[in-house]
Order: sequence, then structure tokens, then C-alpha cells
Amino acid sequence: MEPEFLYVTTTGWKSGKPHEIEIWFVAHEDCYYIVSEMLDRSHWVQNIQHNSAVTFRVGENVYQGTGRIIDRGTEPELAAAVSRLMDQKYEWSDGLIVELRPV
Repeated sequence: MEPEFLYVTTTGWKSGKPHEIEIWFVAHEDCYYIVSEMLDRSHWVQNIQHNSAVTFRVGENVYQGTGRIIDRGTEPELAAAVSRLMDQKYEWSDGLIVELRPV
């Protein structure tokens, strides 16, 4: 059974300090996807915009990777697939989608 939460650590773009959050997620095609309800106002999203390197943990698995914002306009199929998976798992998908790709 897939865990309910993913833990992602970004680097503060102002402070340079690690910043970890607990967040809902879905897995899709070798990546993990999280959604920011506050869009790009979330500090963790701002951190990824300035430095895409992230560490994230799913259950007992820890990954180094990169984060990027999914543009619903240029990647509508991916955005729709992620939204559908989020709706199935949490009955919620409204926000800015961020892809976490293990390296």
C-alpha cells in the first residue's frame, strides 16, 4: 500500500537552510507529483524555482532528485493524469502541480 504522505526537503532560497514538508503525493511514470494549494506563494515552491535540487522520502525510500513546476497549458495530458490520480487518492487536486524526478 502506498504511503499517504511524501516528505520533501528543499533548500531555502534566502536562508540556504534545509526546509522539509509533509505533503500528499501520487506516483506516475517514474516520478512523484505533489500539489501546492497556495500555488507559487508556498515557500517550498519558491525554493524549487530558485534551486531545483531536492531530497524526498516515500516510506522507507529516500531519493535525490529535481523538482519542476508542471505547466497545465503546455503539458495538459500530464496535468490531467496527475489531477485524476490525486482526485482518486485524496478527492482533491486543485493547485500547482510539481514533479519530483529521482536522479
